[in-house]
Amino acid sequence: MSARTKSRKRALDVLYGADLRSEPISAALAVESVRAAEDQRREGSWRYAHDIIDGVDRHRIEIDELIETFAQGWTISRMPALDRAIVRIALWEMLFNPDVPDGVAIAEAVEAARTYSTEDSAGFVNGLLGRIAQSRA
Repeated sequence: MSARTKSRKRALDVLYGADLRSEPISAALAVESVRAAEDQRREGSWRYAHDIIDGVDRHRIEIDELIETFAQGWTISRMPALDRAIVRIALWEMLFNPDVPDGVAIAEAVEAARTYSTEDSAGFVNGLLGRIAQSRA
């Protein structure tokens, strides 16, 4: 697993956990930052995970508006929390991290959905992110 993939997984854990606990992302980020500072083994994957979490938090309104606009037949509140977190991460990378090509962000999100979510999630995530990517082209 690449360093960025590990970082995405850490960001997914934090965003998903915050969503399940109805906790502000900033609070979950603060707790995880302390944990990362106490465990040097986490440092390598933490920097990018921190960037993702902070970025999703800062741009959440814009990200969620895109999800609502392009998620055909789904409201954001109806989506499984895990899928919501996966899509938010991918959209942050697509919109706000020029170092990550859209195709890479989508592929990583689809793989995360395939690995961690439901049987139908990978197709849903791929379709949603693909529509958003096409709208930006």
